[in-house]
Parts: sequence; C-alpha cells; structure tokens
Amino acid sequence: MIVLKIGGSLLEKGLNPTLVTDIKKVLETERLVIVHGGGDEVTKIAEKLGKPQQFVVSPEGIRSRYTDEETVKIYTMVMAGKINKETVAFLLGRGIPAVGLSGIDASLLKAKRKERLVIVDERGRKRVVDGGFTGKISQVNKGVIRLLTDNGYVPVISSVAIGDKCELLNVDSDRAAAYIAGALSADKIVFLTDVQGVFIEEKLVKKLSIAEAETLLPKMGAGMDKKVMASIEAVKMGVKEAIIAPGSVENSVTEAVNHRVGTVIAHE
Repeated sequence: MIVLKIGGSLLEKGLNPTLVTDIKKVLETERLVIVHGGGDEVTKIAEKLGKPQQFVVSPEGIRSRYTDEETVKIYTMVMAGKINKETVAFLLGRGIPAVGLSGIDASLLKAKRKERLVIVDERGRKRVVDGGFTGKISQVNKGVIRLLTDNGYVPVISSVAIGDKCELLNVDSDRAAAYIAGALSADKIVFLTDVQGVFIEEKLVKKLSIAEAETLLPKMGAGMDKKVMASIEAVKMGVKEAIIAPGSVENSVTEAVNHRVGTVIAHE
C-alpha cells in the first residue's frame, strides 16, 4: 500500500503527464490512495468571494490558516468540491478508476475541534485565540478506504474532517495523509511537491532518521516544515518510510519509492 500526497501547487500548475502513466504502473503491483492539497486555490477563491484569509504562526513557527465559520465553508467548497472533482475527472479521463471522497464522507476523517490556539503575533508575543473550525485528526475510517482499494479503485481524498458535533473542520492535508497512511499500515507515503526534497544549508539531504528530522525541524522553511512533521508522524505510526519528492520529474512515484529522487525519512 502506498499513500500518495499530491501538493496543491502541482495540481495548480498541471500534473506531469508521465505521472498518470506512472500511477498506472504502480497500480499493477500496489494499492494506492491519493490525498490532495489545494490551500492556495482556497485562498484565491476566498478572496474573490470577498473573504480575505488570515494566517497565524504557532510558537513552533508553523504557519496555518485561521479558519472561522465562513472560511471553513469556502474551504470545504473548494477542497471537497472543485479541486477533488477536477482531480478525479482528470484521472478518470486517463483510465484510472478514481473515487473522490472528503474526510466527511462516512466519517472518513474524524477530528477534535481545537478550542484554543496559541499564536505568536507580529510583535513576537504569544496570544491565545479562539480555535475556530480547525481540527486535530482523532480517527480514520480505514474500512471505507480498504473497501475501495480491495475492489480496484483509487480513493482521492480531500482534507476536510468532521467533528464530534458533525461540524466541518479544516485539517492540514499533509498530516491528513500521514494519519491515513498510519491507519492503513502503508508501506510508504510519498509527498509529491514542487521542490526536490529537504534542503539543509542549500544541500539536498537524501535520507534522514526520525531523530535527525526532529532535530532539523525548526530549521525548515514554511511549507516544508509541515511535510517533515507529517513524515515523522507517519513513520511513528508504523509506516515504513516517508519520501518527500519532486512531482515535476518523469515517473515521479517510481523514482521516489526507489530512492532515486527526494528525501527519505525512516526510523534509521
């Protein structure tokens, strides 16, 4: 089993034509689950609708969207609607039996709504703000996913979760992919992104242990920090390895799982 996270930036630019051919090749021997991003598209559409987006920074330096009630509705519309269905249609048109889902469907992704967020303001001071409609994943309904993969389908999942009171919640797509991979006991999770992998002091790092990744995490730039954090979480949940790899190269999934591109994060 491979969980493939496709970054929103790749979807926006248009998927590499060889990715579809590569996915077909992977499906000959592996079951595959796709999780997609799309945060930039959410921001663009929200602003067109007259809802400027706010972003906050945690004390650990992690930047995230502040999700109030209006924003979570827009987020759901774009992620579970526009991006998910366009991605599914693209894959279906090229012979891949994709099924579009959100974390809401059959409670695929259950999450605990965050009551409060600790953020760092522009002056560097810590503040506590209302948690809005952001969630932390608590449970994955792996049975629904396995029902599809066991019957030859490819689930394509958007990171909208459902809360304890059946409210819509925004959850980070990288971490959603990690939790899905962990629940499925996947062999690998591949994060396809628009960069070559993890860079430290302008040098590509080919492999990191969990301990090394945790030590280097504070040095990661915005965006990559979430992918490294999600990789750490996935491996700690039992996934054999996480690979952060470029989606722009030919046969990007095969190249990643064979360690010819990207950065591998594993226990040792």
